[in-house]
Amino acid sequence: MDSHFVHKVWQDYELSKMVEGGVPFPMLSDGPGNIGKLYGVYDEDAGVEMRGRFIIDPDGVIQAIEILTPPVGRNVSELIRQIKAFQHVRQTQGAEATPSGWQPGRPILKPGPDLVGKVWEEWKVENAF
Repeated sequence: MDSHFVHKVWQDYELSKMVEGGVPFPMLSDGPGNIGKLYGVYDEDAGVEMRGRFIIDPDGVIQAIEILTPPVGRNVSELIRQIKAFQHVRQTQGAEATPSGWQPGRPILKPGPDLVGKVWEEWKVENAF
């Protein structure tokens, strides 16, 4: 529900210090709460939206949702990591999967029957960080 002015200040004075160059995508302003109502994050009694993040692919399909109460901060780096992971999976048309904590250039998984029950062999804990 924050205005585009609030987003600009947040980007210039906060986000640009957390992520080099700031968040590399536009932020939406939903002053009247219409989108918040549509996505179920608008609190009618308080007249505010819960902090929601929706990753929507180019086909309009929601791929990820995160809703946090105001006292809990969001992780911008994790958001960007997830977007890159979704982009990678889309680019490979699902032939590759990105395990937990995956970063570009790190090992991926090849989905299929041979992987069932063996993810732990392919993706060891040391690969996650």
